[in-house]
Amino acid sequence: MAFVKLEEKAGGVAVLTINRPEALNALNGEVISQLNEALDRIDPASVRCLIITGAGQKAFVAGADIAQMRDLTKAEGEAFGKQGNDVFRKLETLAVPTVAAINGFALGGGCELAMSCDIRLCADTAVFGQPEVGLGITPGFGGTQRMARLIGPGKAKELLYTARNIKAPEALSVGLVQAVYPAEALMAETEKLAGRIAGNAPVAVRACKRAVNDGLEVDMDAALLVEEKLFGSCFETADQKNAMAAFVEKRKPDPFING
Repeated sequence: MAFVKLEEKAGGVAVLTINRPEALNALNGEVISQLNEALDRIDPASVRCLIITGAGQKAFVAGADIAQMRDLTKAEGEAFGKQGNDVFRKLETLAVPTVAAINGFALGGGCELAMSCDIRLCADTAVFGQPEVGLGITPGFGGTQRMARLIGPGKAKELLYTARNIKAPEALSVGLVQAVYPAEALMAETEKLAGRIAGNAPVAVRACKRAVNDGLEVDMDAALLVEEKLFGSCFETADQKNAMAAFVEKRKPDPFING
């Protein structure tokens, strides 16, 4: 894959890099297809946390490729939006937890890609925004929906209607990202967080992700039922038996075996 790199590291962490730095990692149909293929390669048996970042020092993903989009028809626009939405939804519902390491511009489709991840960490040089209305369109890869859910509808509408970009400190203050680091420290800090996630019982972590995601889509009574079922399912795992026995016996648990 020319535009997407997938590398597994030690400890169950993998790094997926959008690799089109000459175009600030802009998303076109080919990049999105390769991202889809890379996500299909993620095996929860070996990958316990996935980091997503962009190649180079300037951009995470600067947006969708405007040169490709400008002559689309209505039907072609809908199809391109569906392609992006399908892949970003696959990322959002991926079994393993995901962390975005946002190392620069995250505009348009780049902001939408970041918002599809579970956790977002960024460099102090990062810039976020949904500039679409200034180009005569709406966000097309879930931006109107995820931003409102992440930072509240009022703030989301302000940013969507004005096409205003925000820098890292404001992104942190409104809850769009969870932490800001010096650019040179971003990947090390992201890998540290990913390693800590990967060090916990993988089945339980994945169940937490599913409980949060599924629970947010239903009312509280239904959400608690989702949690109850997932909670109960953990008691069938070797990792639960191992960890709880170790706790009671006041010893360090054996390594988690993902089952």
